[in-house]
Amino acid sequence: MADYFMRSCCFLAALFATSAAFVADSVLAQSAYPSRPIRFIAPFPPGGSSDVLCRLLGQKLSESLGQPVAVENRPGAGANIGHEFAAKQPPDGYTILISSSSTLATNPHLYKRLGFDPVGDFSPISMVASAGQVLVVHPSVPAASVKELIALAKAQPGKLNFGSGGKGIQSHISGEMFKAAAGIDIVHIPYKGTVQAVSDLVAGQVQLVFADMVPAMPHIKAGRVRPLAVTTESRSPVLPDVPTMIESGVPGYRAGVWWAVMAPRGTPEVIVNRLNAELGRIVKLADVQEKYANLGVSTEHSTPQFVTEKIRADTVEVAKVLKAAGVEPE
Repeated sequence: MADYFMRSCCFLAALFATSAAFVADSVLAQSAYPSRPIRFIAPFPPGGSSDVLCRLLGQKLSESLGQPVAVENRPGAGANIGHEFAAKQPPDGYTILISSSSTLATNPHLYKRLGFDPVGDFSPISMVASAGQVLVVHPSVPAASVKELIALAKAQPGKLNFGSGGKGIQSHISGEMFKAAAGIDIVHIPYKGTVQAVSDLVAGQVQLVFADMVPAMPHIKAGRVRPLAVTTESRSPVLPDVPTMIESGVPGYRAGVWWAVMAPRGTPEVIVNRLNAELGRIVKLADVQEKYANLGVSTEHSTPQFVTEKIRADTVEVAKVLKAAGVEPE
């Protein structure tokens, strides 16, 4: 009995020592991190919403963490190149990635080979933003409202075309949702980014685009494109006079994109939690909220677990839209 008691005491002492060492190591890791510059991967071209958000958050993280946060653009293949690169980096907290629903929930339905697993290859940190889009048309299009645009499309089936940031990008999905909801035939013209699609809209090469606010706003203000509706449930603060798609006669229409910051799978939980807390504080800053609002973007913050749940739920919804549009993975 005494031997059993002694063995139990020794086991408990060893367990306590191990637990204490783990806690001590975690505290040490948190206090020591970061001790060198952090790389913030932007897997999208410069100038778009994702790039702008990445640079804003990177600047604020640098200020709060006391280390440079260098934004590194690695666009290509619908953002797959940047995601694959980030997924293969050491899980030490010194490489992070800004991603979006367009990649995490949509690309699995567009590419037979991604080069990464949206859930299995990343440790989510937090949601950081969400936004709707704005339906803009070239001034030559004889439609001053969504109802007039629908009537025009029905009178000329297959004659109007809409540009997007690429097959399966949110601007494409929004257009396919519009086609299905309105019962119209408009032709999809994919580009390598929404910025390029909006540029060709301004040039008159396409008639309409479901655009992100960032590339669209300068052209809206200059009168080079005409906004007809926003895709959010309520009106945008940066375009308060522009109705929603629902107000414009398309019942139940809601579309948008969200962004999250991710890290390579296996990044220590203590580092993930540190970055999550920093991002939660950053998105509450008055100047950040003002800049978000000017972009037509809403601030978001979440648990890492919520990001995973959101990816899985949206993947199911996107699959339905793309299947109805006849989109097959390539």
